[in-house]
Amino acid sequence: MSKVKTIKTLAILLFFSALMVNCSTQNSRRNPYLQELNFSIELNLSLPKYNPLKIIGNPVYIDASGIGTKGIIVMNSGFDQFVAFEASCANHAPNSCSTLVIDGQNGICDCDALSYSLFTGQLLNPANSTERNYDLLAYQTQASGNTVRVFN
Repeated sequence: MSKVKTIKTLAILLFFSALMVNCSTQNSRRNPYLQELNFSIELNLSLPKYNPLKIIGNPVYIDASGIGTKGIIVMNSGFDQFVAFEASCANHAPNSCSTLVIDGQNGICDCDALSYSLFTGQLLNPANSTERNYDLLAYQTQASGNTVRVFN
């Protein structure tokens, strides 16, 4: 009976130890360079400026006041789904050269030639250093008819 009680106590201690290890903030992937700003914008796909978003794989840069840090890049990813990312390079503080330049379906940072997929936001050519490499900051999207809402 005492042996069973010891095993139960040990199991409970092991469970809580594992729980505490998994709650660690050491592995946080919070990007220190970009703020997560609150905004919301509705894009009318009937307007000439946003009409290219009707075509899958066509990214559009939107530079509107209060929308992201350096604007946003929105792209139709297919099946009435859209992705939206911060237009500022994710791997250094925003500055005069950090706005991504659209190159096909990639975004290129003029500061250090880092390339990001505009389908996934993934950094395609990570720097060979001990510093962390961050993917693009993603924003939420919601499509309804001819309107796409991008928000954070």
